[in-house]
Amino acid sequence: MKKYRLLGADGQTYESETPGQYGGNRKLKIYGRLDCPSALSAIKRFPGSYERHRVFFADEKTALAAGYRPCGNCLRKKYKEYMAGPEKYREQYGL
Repeated sequence: MKKYRLLGADGQTYESETPGQYGGNRKLKIYGRLDCPSALSAIKRFPGSYERHRVFFADEKTALAAGYRPCGNCLRKKYKEYMAGPEKYREQYGL
């Protein structure tokens, strides 16, 4: 069975049989959809470079708990809500 490497809320990687729902950038501390145009463009423009910082999350709550914020491109509405009040946004997820 295929295993996927995901990042947990504690920032540690773990193996999962279920693929992540979100992709992120460890350097920028941003998460977004797996088909995010910004991430796909960066992967295409900088082959090998962007992938070194790529992480995956099981869900949005885990991404937030690990200290990441929503992408301003593919998750624009969530990004605006987050930027208006990060603490209030995180409280929605019990963080």
